[in-house]
Amino acid sequence: METPDGPVPVRASVVTDPGAAPAVDWVMVATKAYDVPGAAKWLERLRAHDAPVAVLQNGVEHRERFAPFVPPSSILPVIADCPAERQAPDRVVQRGVMHLKAPHSAMGRAFVDLFAGTKADAMVVSDFLSAAWTKLCFNSAGVLSALLLQPAGVMRSEAIGKVALQIVRECIAVGRAEGARLEDNLAETVLQRYRASPPDSLNSLHADRLADRPMEIDARNGVIVRLGRKHGIPTPANSMAVALLEAMAKKG
Repeated sequence: METPDGPVPVRASVVTDPGAAPAVDWVMVATKAYDVPGAAKWLERLRAHDAPVAVLQNGVEHRERFAPFVPPSSILPVIADCPAERQAPDRVVQRGVMHLKAPHSAMGRAFVDLFAGTKADAMVVSDFLSAAWTKLCFNSAGVLSALLLQPAGVMRSEAIGKVALQIVRECIAVGRAEGARLEDNLAETVLQRYRASPPDSLNSLHADRLADRPMEIDARNGVIVRLGRKHGIPTPANSMAVALLEAMAKKG
């Protein structure tokens, strides 16, 4: 791993057969949202001692994805915000600090304790719902890079910036309907952060499309459309982005 503080070699055991998985104290799921059924095959052996499952995934439906496989009391949703890119199977470039947010609970505090003494910024938050929707607002605008196949620098365009604002404002409206407390100027904050980021940086949706991998379309923008429909909130910008990206994925 290449980090702002220099290279960090990571040596880990790799297991490719769920039947060979050992029982562990914690399970941390960092797969893509669409890979939950595959990840679930590992849980019986990994959780042989009823280990809690920390779900470090995009979106706002962490618990819902794993509810069919794990008792709800053992699921810990975690917001992971780490500017990193996998540039090769054995090389990751991390551009900044890893931020982790878990709900304020005994399990959340135990999770945060795992990172004591590390450079990770791990914390518990009292309003996890709002924190998750805030993260989704940032992620939602990234669909534009995936559609255009251009890195974050494309947000510096005035026209693209206006579209990004519309996408995020729709996310804010739906998030508030779901009970999240979101700042009035959040859309502008999202755009400013994109414009301040390295112009060549890639978000994961963009990176997956470049590599011809499946994309987290539903977890990042589709959920805004689905829940907007539930609340009767129009989401035209997100609906168009989802329709275009899904068509491109099928074409690929």
